[in-house]
Amino acid sequence: ALIAALILGLLNAIIRPVLLIITLPINILTLGLFTFIINAFLIWFMPSFVKGVEITGFMPALMAAIILWAVSVVVSYLLQTKD
Repeated sequence: ALIAALILGLLNAIIRPVLLIITLPINILTLGLFTFIINAFLIWFMPSFVKGVEITGFMPALMAAIILWAVSVVVSYLLQTKD
């Protein structure tokens, strides 16, 4: 699981910015919701680099992207500093 997280982090750091620039017009039209599709694509693509991890389709990858977003929002809220 740690290797999968590392690979997903690398994909997000290297490939995600390029995909966001390429899909900027679609992202603007969907008010940013297309970002979930990009994240789901990266999650769906990640098992090709990590043995033992299997994503059975695009919908499970999309659900994983939404869950990761929700966890990120909660953790960011809990860790925010009060100035």
